[in-house]
Amino acid sequence: MYFKRRVANRTRKCATQGTIIRVNVAGKQKGVNIFTFSISLTFTGMTTAREQLLLFITTPLYLIVIGLEIFLSKLRQQNTYTLKDTAQNIYFMLLNGGIDLLFRAVYIGFILTFFYNHRFVEGIKIPWLYWIILLLFEDFMYYWLHRVDHMVRFFWATHVTHHSSSQFNLTVGFRSSILEPLYRFVYFIPIALAGFQPIDIAFIYAITQTWGILVHTEKIKKLGLLEYIFVTPSHHRVHHGSNPKYLDKNLGMFLIIWDKLFGTFQPELSADEYQPIKYGITKPLEKEDPVTIVVHEWQNIGKDLHKKGLSFKQRWKYLFGLPGWSHDGSTQTSEDMRRMENEINNR
Repeated sequence: MYFKRRVANRTRKCATQGTIIRVNVAGKQKGVNIFTFSISLTFTGMTTAREQLLLFITTPLYLIVIGLEIFLSKLRQQNTYTLKDTAQNIYFMLLNGGIDLLFRAVYIGFILTFFYNHRFVEGIKIPWLYWIILLLFEDFMYYWLHRVDHMVRFFWATHVTHHSSSQFNLTVGFRSSILEPLYRFVYFIPIALAGFQPIDIAFIYAITQTWGILVHTEKIKKLGLLEYIFVTPSHHRVHHGSNPKYLDKNLGMFLIIWDKLFGTFQPELSADEYQPIKYGITKPLEKEDPVTIVVHEWQNIGKDLHKKGLSFKQRWKYLFGLPGWSHDGSTQTSEDMRRMENEINNR
């Protein structure tokens, strides 16, 4: 972003990357203050050459691997893809991408740039170290974003869209939480304050998101030593399972180390050890049209908030408590379901 300010005949420039903004301030004229603002946003400036190159590489990559997965599914007579589910995944991807594109100039060009300009420390000067620390920092913050999405019902109401498919294939990786772009940037504010440029944060997020899409597959089994460090398809199959043992587990996008550090890791178990993975949400939707998939949890929240005789605390917990919490025990949280499963198995 190039910010150009003119006061009388004096000109000062300060530069960051991204949106172009010009603000012209005229001085006094015949005793009257005249302020003329000319603001122009160049949205193409929000996409760097690096991101364009990444898009150039990943687009054919996605087409190739999805085509290969479909071919293998047909060859093995597996019901990995359905036309309806795939169309819904593309629809949600377009909605998410459209909102992200419209809001991108705001959260990169203004919000994150504001915090970067008020950073606590100067950025790391050694390029390779800068990018490694940025990758670790961004992936760490995404872990907490994802964990909050699963642990706070208000945010789960948005994130549940991603988990609503009963299929598990590469196109499910595009089944995005459409409103996430409106608040995701909040988790990137500490990164900007630590001296990392907003456009670099967005680029690293795009890289880790590419990895996050590619782990949505059943065709790749466990990957040996990589399982100890990176999020793998095996880890992410667990994450999408609605089996009690698998709920709210393996929340990382690129590195699995955060789950292991903070107690949310669960390895994939064989059917003999546990049970086959059941994908989707714990209570499947009766209607699976595009609107219901997006708003159904918001509708459920509205119904719960309008129950009679609730205290303020109970209403608060229906909105910001754990998904599945209820004042009368009529619904269960993930931990409730795990406890009930363990009690049944121990009988």
